[in-house]
Amino acid sequence: MAIADLVKTTLGPKGMDKILQSTGRGRSVTVTNDGATILKSLHIDNAAAKVLVDISKVQDDEVGDGTTSVVVLAGELLREAEKLVAAKIHPMTIISGYRMASECARNALLQKVVDNKTNEEKFKSDLMKIAMTTLSSKILSQDKEHFAKLAVEAVMRLKGSTNLESIQIIKKPGGSLTDSFLDEGFILDKKIGLGQPKRIENAKILVANTAMDTDKVKIYGARVRVDSMAKVAEIEAAEKEKMREKVQKIIGHGINCFVNRQLIYNFPEELFADAGILAIEHADFDGIERLALVTGGEIASTFDNPESVKLGYCKLIEEIMIGEDKLIHFSGVAMGQACTIVLRGASFHVLDEAERSLHDALCVLSQTVNDSRVILGGGWPEMVMAKEVDELARKTPGKKSHAIEAFSRALLAIPTTIADNAGLDSADLVAKLRAEHHKEDSNAGIDVITGSVGDMAELGISESFKVKQAVLLSATEAAEMILRVDEIITCAPRRREDRM
Repeated sequence: MAIADLVKTTLGPKGMDKILQSTGRGRSVTVTNDGATILKSLHIDNAAAKVLVDISKVQDDEVGDGTTSVVVLAGELLREAEKLVAAKIHPMTIISGYRMASECARNALLQKVVDNKTNEEKFKSDLMKIAMTTLSSKILSQDKEHFAKLAVEAVMRLKGSTNLESIQIIKKPGGSLTDSFLDEGFILDKKIGLGQPKRIENAKILVANTAMDTDKVKIYGARVRVDSMAKVAEIEAAEKEKMREKVQKIIGHGINCFVNRQLIYNFPEELFADAGILAIEHADFDGIERLALVTGGEIASTFDNPESVKLGYCKLIEEIMIGEDKLIHFSGVAMGQACTIVLRGASFHVLDEAERSLHDALCVLSQTVNDSRVILGGGWPEMVMAKEVDELARKTPGKKSHAIEAFSRALLAIPTTIADNAGLDSADLVAKLRAEHHKEDSNAGIDVITGSVGDMAELGISESFKVKQAVLLSATEAAEMILRVDEIITCAPRRREDRM
């Protein structure tokens, strides 16, 4: 529960951020309010707490957002369960009650979802609303419209694939966050080598991962005995010849752009420049696969049979300036959906946090494009679920009804926390909300800006159904798992036999 309380304060549009200071060398500092990032960085000894960290990780990998909500909800479920256990209700009874309640809550949401997939205009505005809701609890909340547009455009270009590899994010300090922009095509954070063509049209690209740094003798740990310097020169000449052959083979592919993941020495670079081929060294180290994917080529490491190597293609390669730096811009790439988002900002900390926030928005949007069901946000879904779960509790005989009631109390923790973080009177607001929700089809939720109950449909606060469903189910399962445990046993370490 300490863990749940730790991330509780980061929930909602007025949630605060945490500064994480690493204990390793370099003492790096991260400023973030992304639940998964915070929990990943904690050193936890308590075994039960690790379960919470795991669910936030899974939530992050699966749907990208709602990492904080999932932990807060699981923490509340456990807190309620603790009271019930103290009242002599068996954990198994609580678990079966929770099971029924979560099923009921999910069905309550399913009845209220909106699906606008057929209507392009409405669907796009849904996506914009979801992006803005996701970003409003992050550092980008000031310029959320700008970034929501970027994210929606980037995801719309994916045409329904959830592969976020082809959206590349480049961070360049300088300027302000509003200077960030989305660029079609692909940008490599590299400079073009000396004496090479600065602009290539209809580029055929060979993406390779091979050593191009052997035109000098580099023999480690081997001894070559020669009786004169001339012999050394001969060896070097042979090395150079080998290099020249390799370059000839590469040129034989009929390419005009060679992108290598490793270093390219001056000599081969010179040969490429003579042949009018643009050679890029040390290309995108983590993303060389991304580069191959985007241009539609494959990564080659041997060049003996050109017919088996798949070349990449793009319409234009040119050098552009962003801020102080020169970058290489590939436009008209084979994979039409590729694009690059260039983030500008005041410092690296701001940029890192902006990237995390944007990543959350991109994940949620790409999931929503696939599963286009949308619900309102701002504590509205929790109220809808709590209302249904309460009714279920009244109908259920026996001890389970206590557990089901507890579940509905735990659901109310999310709107309560949102209100608390904004410095509002949560008890009063949640009571008002509950009254509102007893009317038919109410859209009431917490309007944090005015500090009162507002109409979520008018305010345009929406969330993806998939995210909410993942939060609900993961939190219930995690709580159930911890409840099933009656004690934590630390295993004795293996005895080592004396080897003497």
